[in-house]
Amino acid sequence: GYIESFNGKFRDEHLNESWFETLHQARTSVAIWRTDYNEVRPHSSLGRIPPARFAELHRQRAGDAAQQPSIQKQID
Repeated sequence: GYIESFNGKFRDEHLNESWFETLHQARTSVAIWRTDYNEVRPHSSLGRIPPARFAELHRQRAGDAAQQPSIQKQID
C-alpha cells in the first residue's frame, strides 16, 4: 500500500508534470523532488511533519529509551 501510494504521488506530482530531455536532467529533477518529499513537505500520516524529521525524532526516542536504566525486580 505504501509503495503504491508513493508511486502514484511521484507519477502525478512529478513525472506527469515534467519533460526530460536527458537522463542527467531527469536524475537531477528526481533528486530535487525526493529531497522536498522527504525533508520539507509534511505528511499527514506522520503528524504533519516531514519523514526525515519523523525519523530523527524516532531515533532520539529510541536512544533515550536505551539510555534509561532498566528496572529489575529483586527476587528474595
